[in-house]
Amino acid sequence: MANVVQYGDISPRTAAYVVKELLKRAMPYMVIERFGQSYPIPLNSTRTAKFRRYFLTGATGSAGAGNPANPFFTPLSLTPLLEGVTPAGLKLSFQDYTVQLNQYGDYINITDVVEDTHEDPILSEATQILSESAAQTFEAVRYNVLKAGTNVFWSNGGVRNAVNTPPNLTLQRQITTALTRQNAKPITQILSSTPNYRTEPVEAAFICLAHPDSETDIRNIVGFIPTKQYGTVTPYENEIGAVERVRYLISTVFTPFPDAGGAKLTMRSTTGVNADVYPLLYLGRDAFGIVPLRGRDSLTPMVVNPKPVAGDPLGQRGSVGWKAWQAAVILQDCFMVRLEAAATA
Repeated sequence: MANVVQYGDISPRTAAYVVKELLKRAMPYMVIERFGQSYPIPLNSTRTAKFRRYFLTGATGSAGAGNPANPFFTPLSLTPLLEGVTPAGLKLSFQDYTVQLNQYGDYINITDVVEDTHEDPILSEATQILSESAAQTFEAVRYNVLKAGTNVFWSNGGVRNAVNTPPNLTLQRQITTALTRQNAKPITQILSSTPNYRTEPVEAAFICLAHPDSETDIRNIVGFIPTKQYGTVTPYENEIGAVERVRYLISTVFTPFPDAGGAKLTMRSTTGVNADVYPLLYLGRDAFGIVPLRGRDSLTPMVVNPKPVAGDPLGQRGSVGWKAWQAAVILQDCFMVRLEAAATA
């Protein structure tokens, strides 16, 4: 195959167009991207993303209020000051969360009909299809990281292989109470849906990510409000509605554990024996960090125009593709909850 050169034989105008199309087409699929701490990685810098959290420790170095699940509770100074006696004081400390970036990418072989790719609609079609592939690839990478969190609730029983009931209001209230007890904050800022790094304010709420198979059960939760009744609140792409302090978004990327639950009863099942178990991810602010798919350096379009090379003497084949660095990391496990529940068939 011909040498792969970034922007190579196509004009800068067309190269910019390719990037724009990739990002514009991809963004509606990027559900997880909006709610994490963002760590843009410029070109020629590093393969390691580092997220840093500052917190206060007491004079002995112990963090917060001694909560082993969440050491970032602010210590309280409840002892009255004594005249002429200097208190021990506090110390500003930090904890780093590092994650190694990995490179992902793919391509489509094309024929010599794209010799003049900057005006050929085949290039546009190829980039649009690849943008969907890139977006869903990164969503799956992030989802696999987030669903591995250790803060877990089950819809019934205390283990995954007993699950065979759908989510309900009681479970949601247990989850939001657990998040609030750990000082998890509702999400009030999200990354905008444009290719820029700008954030935008939103109404405070916890966010739940779910598979479309769970939509009927979510809509059946007591107090569910569909997006069309939101009034002045603008729904997200993929959002279906809200229950009390939780807004629900769905995507086919949030796949279940097939046949991992108890007897299926009236629940969905891959084999018809045991219930499929659906992870519903409830997120508070700063629960996780990501490398965002946005900006000039985030995703590199690769276009190879047909040229005579060994094995292709007539230069009949070329390709269009993409590559990018990506990573995600859980920053605070107790700021997110995975509810494992079944979905009604």
